[in-house]
Amino acid sequence: MEVRDYYKILGVERGASQDQIRKAYRKLARKHHPDINPGNKEAENKFKDISVANEVLSDPAKRKLYDEFGEAGLASGFNADQARGYRQWQGQASRGGAGGGDYAQGFDVGDLGDVFGDLGDLGRMFGGGRRATRSGPTRGRDIEAAMDIDFLDAVRGFQTALVLERPVQCDACHGSGAKPGSTPKVCPECKGTGAKSMAQGPLQFRQTCARCGGAGKLPGDPCPTCRGAGRVMRPDTIRVNIPPGAEPGKRIHVPGKGEAGVRGGPSGDLYISPRIRPHPLLTRDGRDLEMELPITFGEAVSGATVEVPTPSGSVKVKIPPGAQSGRLLRVKGKGVPAHGNTPAGDFYLKLMVRVPQDGVAQDAVEKIEQAYGEDVRKNLRL
Repeated sequence: MEVRDYYKILGVERGASQDQIRKAYRKLARKHHPDINPGNKEAENKFKDISVANEVLSDPAKRKLYDEFGEAGLASGFNADQARGYRQWQGQASRGGAGGGDYAQGFDVGDLGDVFGDLGDLGRMFGGGRRATRSGPTRGRDIEAAMDIDFLDAVRGFQTALVLERPVQCDACHGSGAKPGSTPKVCPECKGTGAKSMAQGPLQFRQTCARCGGAGKLPGDPCPTCRGAGRVMRPDTIRVNIPPGAEPGKRIHVPGKGEAGVRGGPSGDLYISPRIRPHPLLTRDGRDLEMELPITFGEAVSGATVEVPTPSGSVKVKIPPGAQSGRLLRVKGKGVPAHGNTPAGDFYLKLMVRVPQDGVAQDAVEKIEQAYGEDVRKNLRL
């Protein structure tokens, strides 16, 4: 499996600030965006990589896990405390600690998936004589999916339909996995105990039998539709509400739309990771938006009232006399709309004075130059 360096993908140092990460992502996203590189598969894959890298590094909690454990720390169900404990034992064993022998040689954090990952929803139970079972209803696993969203759609929020192939309850057996009318049998794998003894270095535990799911019995003849699984893979159309202000690093939670539960257990949840396409005119900082606003020389000198488009409709903005390029004007409440208890952001306009390109205004410019009276750069010193 290829190990990806998210810092290298974004071109930043490991100690980079959130602002540096955000700027690096915006720059690369504009360069490799599919809309700018239509039909370019390499650019599309690059855009996906930088979106994933930004999602992790822009989230302090995910970034901390990634820095300590790499991509293994981002896996669903990963337990950092157990990983640290296992790594500590590994270090002791490699130094000749009790019970270590040669077992720990060549073992790293990535191997933790072999030790703890198979336990799944069993609570990661380990230790001498402890038994993990799941003979009752089991909750379905959560599903994570990525969604590409246009900049303005992410700002405004919208409803959409997501077609997702996921395990759903088998209609034929209603999730039991058994052919209707068949008689349950003792599981030949665990001899009816529901668990199998496992050992991994100093860890002694019993793992739920994968064949019977901890029940100790098999549900008779398997259902011919789902072949005993109780679930079938099927495309499912899911209605999703994307709230105003969706952004990378903040997953959208859709309850009950993950994998179907087992033996009548509840379904897992769906988590959507937004990937926002850059906008040619707008940039975003939290819930605030910014746009460059071109103005004429006359508007800059004398002031003016101009009409400006915003995501929630056009507004009239007053440009003060003597405005300079780079000055920011704030339009309150016209950024990302309010949502729940989160207030609306603001819309910032960065004034950019546009100078005529032809010679028609040359005479006027010469008179204006004379009006300055002093060198505008006289205080420019380093």
